[in-house]
Amino acid sequence: MPDNKPPVTGKYIDPLVDFAFKKIFGSEPNKDLLIAFLNEVFRGRKHIADLVYNKNEHPGDLKDEGAAIFDLLCTGANGDKFLIEVQRGRQGNFKERALFYTSRLISDQAPKGRRSEWAYSLTEVYLVALLEDFTLQISDGKEYLHDICLCNRETGEIFYDKLGYIYLELNKFVKEDVDLVTDLDKWLYVLKNMSRMDKIPAYLRKPIFEKLFSIAEYTNLTKEEKTMYDSSLKYKWDNKNVLDYAKEEGIQEGIERGIEKGKLEEAMEIALTLKKMGFSVEDIANITRLSVEEIKKL
Repeated sequence: MPDNKPPVTGKYIDPLVDFAFKKIFGSEPNKDLLIAFLNEVFRGRKHIADLVYNKNEHPGDLKDEGAAIFDLLCTGANGDKFLIEVQRGRQGNFKERALFYTSRLISDQAPKGRRSEWAYSLTEVYLVALLEDFTLQISDGKEYLHDICLCNRETGEIFYDKLGYIYLELNKFVKEDVDLVTDLDKWLYVLKNMSRMDKIPAYLRKPIFEKLFSIAEYTNLTKEEKTMYDSSLKYKWDNKNVLDYAKEEGIQEGIERGIEKGKLEEAMEIALTLKKMGFSVEDIANITRLSVEEIKKL
């Protein structure tokens, strides 16, 4: 492995660790944080006055996928539904998973009877996904926010505006603190960098961010919460370490010198590990330089 040193806990917890995200955004006392963040994500197109937390886990769906996923189903003041998904690891069929979840939110609205009276009066459904160390490959540009909807392929005219997907690729958000202009900039910067800060910066001196930093302070966690956070942080570190190792062995050996015969078995082991973690065949092929056919046979 490239780095055998365990992660070091700073003054503030990492919001992108599964446990931390749930603690910060996933409880009734903290719903104002989630409302503030979502309102910035929608950039004025939607305004959430309130929300309630509905069933946010789907037993059986994620048991064997190999990466921590958190889905938060929110209901806005007008009945708008939102599925907030944090994805910390790469996963195959990500777009298909997004369609599956939003399709479930739509189908669950159907009453058991009297469909004709209901007349398919659907509530709006959106999925907002924070993607860390994961690229959608929608475009080759540097855009980190992707706002997706159903539209006419030829004209670009919106066909249906009550279903939408907003993807935030955090690995493409590279602004420094001096570059932050909007509150969305500040939220994304905090999500990526708070665990490395030792105090709240002056430019974040707003009540909503002050509350965020207070909740995220490691010393404010209970003993049980600290144990859960440390375990979740280590899991994230382990996954990153495997990815870094795969890149080191696959890309450096594969691209720079070509995979030697003695490295083939090692590349196969790396590919198998990545496959179990849910990486797509294409991503594994890019990392290990093995063929798609070889990977499918694993």
